[in-house]
Amino acid sequence: MTSTKYKRVLLKLSGESFSGKADYGIDANSVISIAKQIKQVIEMGVDIAIVVGGGNIWRGAAAAQKGMDRVTADYAGMLATVINALVLQDALEEAGVITRTQTAIGIQQVAEPYIRRRAIRHLEKGRTVIFAGGTGNPYMTTDTAAALRAIEIEAEVLLMTKNNVDGVYSADPHKDPNAKKLDKLTHLEALNMRLNVMDATALSLCLDNKLPIVVFDLQAPRSIERAVTGEPIGTLISSGVGR
Repeated sequence: MTSTKYKRVLLKLSGESFSGKADYGIDANSVISIAKQIKQVIEMGVDIAIVVGGGNIWRGAAAAQKGMDRVTADYAGMLATVINALVLQDALEEAGVITRTQTAIGIQQVAEPYIRRRAIRHLEKGRTVIFAGGTGNPYMTTDTAAALRAIEIEAEVLLMTKNNVDGVYSADPHKDPNAKKLDKLTHLEALNMRLNVMDATALSLCLDNKLPIVVFDLQAPRSIERAVTGEPIGTLISSGVGR
């Protein structure tokens, strides 16, 4: 069995990771590929919980900018994350992974309500837990949900996946050819430099609780596996302690 650096991780999947190369919706092959990666990590003896975004289906902030009530728009976004969670749950179970989905909003016909102690118990029994519905509150992003759930379940690291960006850069690498990749930085540096790695609330939570973050490209070969083994992939954001 491959040696791992972390025994319990929180994996943050953006909604865009579900749509593949499309601009909208769910690409079945992309979801199956993610499920296979997750299964490989579980077989390495790692407890894994997942927070899913919903941007491939709905973006509350964008809808609000077009005149929709922000609170209503954000609740619609929470429902989008539930759709992604159920799709991922099905793909994982098809791959032979025992999975439970918990939501921060009441929707008990399709998922359990989020209960911290139950989530931890699922992980202890070797089940993968998917957290949907964000934090259950408007104005809060799924990045904040990822940081919060990681702290609550006592994860050792927050794995932040990106699409076609292999870490944190000094500027947007798609727009600025002079942007430089940053292999390591502290939480405080990330906040002060306003690098848009995640929203400030999520980053502050990680700073206050000394939770390391690894930002990496989900599309890279064996990316999740490499992250949990401590291989230098992407960018490490920490309190200053090396890998």
